[in-house]
Amino acid sequence: MLSVRLNQSLEQELTLFSKINQQTKTDIIKKALTHYFETFKQKEKPTPYQLGMDFFGKYGSEESNLSVTYKQRLKEKLNAKNNHR
Repeated sequence: MLSVRLNQSLEQELTLFSKINQQTKTDIIKKALTHYFETFKQKEKPTPYQLGMDFFGKYGSEESNLSVTYKQRLKEKLNAKNNHR
């Protein structure tokens, strides 16, 4: 069992919400706490980006256009290889 002290405006808002939604104050507070804890737990979970942040760009070539110029670079490498023969 737990007792909670609310300021007057919060208590009035809870009472009004309770009447409008036809729920007990206890049920509303339980749902609110459950929602709060679930939201808090989600904030603690690292995002996929945060998990891989140490690896992004770690072995990069310092060239930002590799995906755009790959065909041209491949042609140049093949031509250079064929010209050496």
